[in-house]
Amino acid sequence: MRAPEFPFAFAASAAPVPDVGTFSFDDVVTRLRAAGCVFAEDEARLLLSDFPSPADLAEAVQHRMSGAPLEHILGWARFCGLRIAVDPGVFVPRLRTELLVREAVAALRLSPVPGASSQAYDAGLPAVVVDLCCGSGAVGVAIAAAMASVGGGTPVRLHAADIDPVATLCAAKNVAGVGGQVHRGDLFDALPDAIRGRIRVLAVNAPYVPTASLCTMPVEARDYEARIALDGGADGLDFHRRVAAEAPSWLESGGWLLIETSEVQAVRTAAMLAAAGFDVRTSRSEDLDGTVVVGRCGQAGAVLQLADSVVLRPDLAAGASGF
Repeated sequence: MRAPEFPFAFAASAAPVPDVGTFSFDDVVTRLRAAGCVFAEDEARLLLSDFPSPADLAEAVQHRMSGAPLEHILGWARFCGLRIAVDPGVFVPRLRTELLVREAVAALRLSPVPGASSQAYDAGLPAVVVDLCCGSGAVGVAIAAAMASVGGGTPVRLHAADIDPVATLCAAKNVAGVGGQVHRGDLFDALPDAIRGRIRVLAVNAPYVPTASLCTMPVEARDYEARIALDGGADGLDFHRRVAAEAPSWLESGGWLLIETSEVQAVRTAAMLAAAGFDVRTSRSEDLDGTVVVGRCGQAGAVLQLADSVVLRPDLAAGASGF
């Protein structure tokens, strides 16, 4: 499988970190390039913008040259056109995960389906959306923001959950802006029982890197993100199995389960959802290098190709990096 990408790639350098003081844009670019930063010019602009103090800039450049993720240094990442707070140690939102948001928004924009509870689809009631294994909360926030930007769109009641206390503290800062709630715990154990059977969209970006592949990941992930946010077990699919087994009791009739996976793992992830009773399809974006398995609960034949016509923002529709 491909290792998760970062908005800015870093090739670890064995060269010692030079002493830096007050320097210009060109000085910063030169140092970042020497350390192996692929997008040195873009990174230099962001660092100079966010750290006007020479002392703070020198410290930030040194951290980056040591391999720390740019997003952790800045304290934020660009995702779906939004500025998302990202604290040190928290999983950095990837470009590929914008496909998960795109699919979730497409599902929420569907009209009521035959057989679904009229109460559940009452236009006056918000749709319950859960961002499971939320990390910074970027996925849930982007879904809620996209729905709020559409006049007359379905209102969203967002719940985000993660087992990592560092992640949930970070997510709380982001989720507060869209009026959501953050819960800490192991998968569904974190969620309030009041939303059992009421979730319309369950968006999941659980760890899916096989344990043996962790050592091949970029230094930014391997050394600076929590292992619990990366390690998916022997085949990378431990969490997908658990989610597929437990999700049906949490979704409303006609509800959606969307799981980010890798291109090579997608067949097995899809089979797990099908075995759990979901109608399943797989969505792939070459532009985003993203793969999402989409399952619908209790709606035979109702899983459509949804996201191709959904535009969240012009930059997202074009497949451009938000960073």
